[in-house]
Amino acid sequence: MTATLEKEELAGAILRMHGAHAKHVESVPVLETYRGQVVWDGVVEVYDLVGHPTAKRAYAWAHEGDSGGRRFVAVLHAPPIDSPLKAVQAAIVQEHRSRSGADH
Repeated sequence: MTATLEKEELAGAILRMHGAHAKHVESVPVLETYRGQVVWDGVVEVYDLVGHPTAKRAYAWAHEGDSGGRRFVAVLHAPPIDSPLKAVQAAIVQEHRSRSGADH
């Protein structure tokens, strides 16, 4: 998949998830470690939002889901999320909570 196509797909995911049009701003490499282990290593796409009532920016990326399909993640820039790294950290915590809740 070309980088341009993926950025357009991510903008579409932001529109579907958060109801705002997105304009790509930059690509930011992010490496997140926990206790010396890499837990996430990838590129976060940064978008300016048009028409969202509270957020002016969003962070988005795609990865392979548990079922093998592509999964899109889009996190709004809102406290305490103020950077691509914080967006990744929040998504990791949310995914962990979702998985833990599914086990009970």
